[in-house]
Amino acid sequence: MPTNRSPKNDKSNRMFRINIYWVYGVIILILIALYLGSDSSVTKELVWTEFQKMAQENAFDKVTVYNKKNLLEATVKNDKKGLIFDKDSARLGDSPKVVVKIPSPDKFSDFYDKAVSEHQIDTQVSFEEGEDTFWNFFLSLVPFLLIIFLMVFLMRRMSGGAGGGAGNVFSVGKSKAQLFDKNNDKKVTFKDVAGLAEAKQEVEEIVSFLKDPAKYTELGGKIPKGALLVGPPGTGKTLLAKAVAGEADVPFFSLSGSDFVEMFVGVGASRVRDLFRQAKEKAPCIVFIDEIDAVGRARGKNINMNSNDERENTLNQLLTEMDGFGSNSGVIILAATNRADVLDKALLRAGRFDRQIHVELPDLNERKEIFGVHLRPIKIDNSVDTEFLARQTPGFSGADIANVCNEAALIAARNNKKFVQKEDFMNAVDRIVGGLEKRSKITTIEERKSIAYHEAGHATLSWFLEHANPLVKVTIVPRGKALGAAWYLPEERQITTREQLLDEMCALLGGRAAEELFLGSISTGASNDLERVTKQAYAMIVYFGMSDKLPNVNYYDSTGQDWGFTKPYSEETAKLIDAEVRQFIHEQYVRAKKILADHTEGHNQLAQVLLEREVIYNEDVEHIFGKRAWVSRSEEILEQQDKAVATPEEKKKPADVPQIKDLWTDTPEEAAPENKA
Repeated sequence: MPTNRSPKNDKSNRMFRINIYWVYGVIILILIALYLGSDSSVTKELVWTEFQKMAQENAFDKVTVYNKKNLLEATVKNDKKGLIFDKDSARLGDSPKVVVKIPSPDKFSDFYDKAVSEHQIDTQVSFEEGEDTFWNFFLSLVPFLLIIFLMVFLMRRMSGGAGGGAGNVFSVGKSKAQLFDKNNDKKVTFKDVAGLAEAKQEVEEIVSFLKDPAKYTELGGKIPKGALLVGPPGTGKTLLAKAVAGEADVPFFSLSGSDFVEMFVGVGASRVRDLFRQAKEKAPCIVFIDEIDAVGRARGKNINMNSNDERENTLNQLLTEMDGFGSNSGVIILAATNRADVLDKALLRAGRFDRQIHVELPDLNERKEIFGVHLRPIKIDNSVDTEFLARQTPGFSGADIANVCNEAALIAARNNKKFVQKEDFMNAVDRIVGGLEKRSKITTIEERKSIAYHEAGHATLSWFLEHANPLVKVTIVPRGKALGAAWYLPEERQITTREQLLDEMCALLGGRAAEELFLGSISTGASNDLERVTKQAYAMIVYFGMSDKLPNVNYYDSTGQDWGFTKPYSEETAKLIDAEVRQFIHEQYVRAKKILADHTEGHNQLAQVLLEREVIYNEDVEHIFGKRAWVSRSEEILEQQDKAVATPEEKKKPADVPQIKDLWTDTPEEAAPENKA
């Protein structure tokens, strides 16, 4: 049972605490005393006349004259001590001294010469310039001061400064968690988190428990000990965890999974123990571990076969702590990861991380809300429409949208604008997706023609294929690492059919087919197209089971708990897979050439417009080929946006043309987006 301590007792305890600086002060005083008392001989001051009388009686053994000070120091002979010190001679040590203020060194020289000739004294005399006693004292203390400074520095480093910190040698096993107390003014609430409606709904139960735990415990219920936030990078997992702490008004411990990892053996497990000890003291509270896969990977799969693996020891301690504290202790663990498939199964079992909260990429409405949050501090004019911006950024995460807003503000400031306009946002999207325009890049006439025919091939096929994404913009101006690029507005769909995948492959092969069909030669510009087509063909056969010869077979283990096979099929099956991939690609390539051959005149006209204007838009393709036979939801969006444009001149402005993230590039360096089934 805790004892009550009065303020008076606390005050008395603080009064008797020993400060380390007091110890340093005592040491310095002792050194000064030792220095001042290091000379055991007794010193007496004499006047000049007394010294002359004693010197004539040969009472001094040695005399040192300091020229600059007009001072001499004389050592008294042992048999003459009684003559000078009278009654104190019995208590004198060896070689007592006298100090005499002389008129000048010349006067002393005259007196000494006369005393030697008349009294036959044997006193030895030496002359010195004279030194500063304080300076000598300071120089003698320098080594001691350096030692003391080094001791203070090491002690502060070992104690982590005044308050202790990460550099503390003695606290290397302490937790590195950053504490956001409930009294912190800078709180994050659900109002600061746009979108994520489903994820917010799932964590509301955690907030409700932390606010009123008795409501659940009275009925005998057990609140989940932990929740795992899973989703792509930049979707707001960390922000959502902070919002939970802000809404619940409880302390919030935040740290990364890598904070447990250290070069010293046993440090990770010690930090886990210290973290949960602090959390129990602050309960009710939330412990948030970001990127938990750094420490929570499945055991037994480490390349290092050392049985005393530090990461596995840390994971074992984490598992023990999560299962050790009471269910109703008020400590809830939140964790975030992009790779839930590599986590250890014991970490995900009921009683530890009881539930997984999926934080997906935002849809159209959620992107609109996110734009609204990030546009608050930006000065915008009436031309900026959040719904328009949301439609131009499919597939963008919350971090991507924040980057778009920041980049637009930088572009506007670079152009000395007072407000950020829609044109700046569109340029920002173009720059983020495709890179900076490189109009100064030198290309020959043949290269420009090849790029124009290649991009026109993509545009033509996307216009005549039913399931291809509608075209938005095509350019042959180099941007980033791409010599040419085409923007499309894809459907935001959750599943993809076989026909849609084949149409996408056919559209991707349109550039290479146009080069072979109309130029008579092929180039390296289609390398990225071929890479994406090949990956998509393999995915259709190996993952989606869409092959006629290998139907309904999936060779991919999404759980991550495989059996260590290099590939789960035989060499004969591998040959069959390769043959099917080649067949898929060949069929779509032949199909692409046939469509282009049927529309040769329109394709060539489109390529000439590209060569003349460098950029063409959706309405230019429609002017050449007419309206598409298939109207998708994306095309309805494009048509609505075209109607919203005021004048034909504004239609030709790049700022008013929808820009999207699905950039089709023609260089092997540009990474292809993932294929979604």
